[in-house]
Amino acid sequence: MTLAPERVPGWQDHARYGALGLPLAFVALPLYVILPAHYGQTLGVPLALLGAVLLASRLLDALVDPWLGRWADRWLDARTDHAPHGAWWPLAAGALVLALGFAALFFPPVQGSTPLLWWCGVTVTVTCLAFSVCTITHQAWGSRLGGDAQTRARWVAWREGLGVLGVLLANGLAASWGVGALVTSLCLTLALALWALWRAPAPPPRLIRASAPPQRPHWAAPWRHDEFRRLLLLYLVNGVAAAVPATLVLFFIRDVVQREDLVGPLLAGYFLMAALGVPLWVRLIGRWGPSRAWALGMGAQVLAFSSVSWVGPGDVGLYTAVCLSSGFMLGADLTAPGTLLTGVIQRAGPTGEASLAGVFTGWWQLATKLNLALAAGLALPALGWLGYRPGVGDAASQSALVMVYGVLPCLCKALALWAWWRLWARRGLE
Repeated sequence: MTLAPERVPGWQDHARYGALGLPLAFVALPLYVILPAHYGQTLGVPLALLGAVLLASRLLDALVDPWLGRWADRWLDARTDHAPHGAWWPLAAGALVLALGFAALFFPPVQGSTPLLWWCGVTVTVTCLAFSVCTITHQAWGSRLGGDAQTRARWVAWREGLGVLGVLLANGLAASWGVGALVTSLCLTLALALWALWRAPAPPPRLIRASAPPQRPHWAAPWRHDEFRRLLLLYLVNGVAAAVPATLVLFFIRDVVQREDLVGPLLAGYFLMAALGVPLWVRLIGRWGPSRAWALGMGAQVLAFSSVSWVGPGDVGLYTAVCLSSGFMLGADLTAPGTLLTGVIQRAGPTGEASLAGVFTGWWQLATKLNLALAAGLALPALGWLGYRPGVGDAASQSALVMVYGVLPCLCKALALWAWWRLWARRGLE
């Protein structure tokens, strides 16, 4: 479906586009959280070797993202009046490989540590690459739909909001019915989301001057744009602040709050508040612009999360309040950065050049994955240096965990606010 130039997209258009965000986020939680425990505990694979295999596959996946973005641009540029969804078919193919790889990953037909490691390495690499193809193409599709700041925010909000619901669904299914239910649900939700995307607004064809020859986007082209470099640096600093608590939350609940039985409800409450907060942040973006709305969210996140320093054993009420309030503020991180990125892409793609939405998104995805790696690289060695011992729960370990889990993210958020002011706000960028 192609929108007429004068028609304002309705909520149905946003929902059809954003639907694919649910099954894609649905995959992310099992790959990063459930998979290591499944192979390490259930199948008995040595953790050190498993960690090396997973690290290598994820490094490969991250490094190819800019090239995947270049291919996504070619697929999106293939749109014609007779085939308005040029990128839909590669997305459907990627989704099929994703579903097959996900099922093969969790139900290996081999036994023994060495065969299982080989099977895990191959299938997780294929699954992660298919996941990246779908994610980058889907986000580039949304970036090309464009519009003013609030319209761009709505495309992002539906994609990310449904993604949060996907995380909630995956968490509930894994806890209640296991990986078999995860695989079945993934196949069903992928099929429904692809059907919805077929009926969603298609990206408009790229415009070129009659005198300009067709150009192929280069994988490094985004780095020529100063706005993108500034935004990506800001996104990285802010992303580390969000990724550190995500890396350590299970340790904190177990060793500081000492209520491991509440892990599921606390995480569910956090993500539910994020989903509920998304509409408010979209309205704030429409009123104040994505830049100032994001800064408000970062500042409020510092205020909300700083209370972690007072959480101790059994402080379930205080920690629940921290989870709910910081989850609500997460809505700013879900909506504002993607809205700003779309604006940068619009300004960086003048008439006469192929749109670079896919290449920009490829680098953005690489930065997203780098955030998780940087968080682990900062947080885990810092815990060891401060004397933290997992599962011990003594005063020294609790103090170290509070410092890294609670104080370090607030410092990173404060640094992100300073970077926002120096790199972005002072230049009047939106």
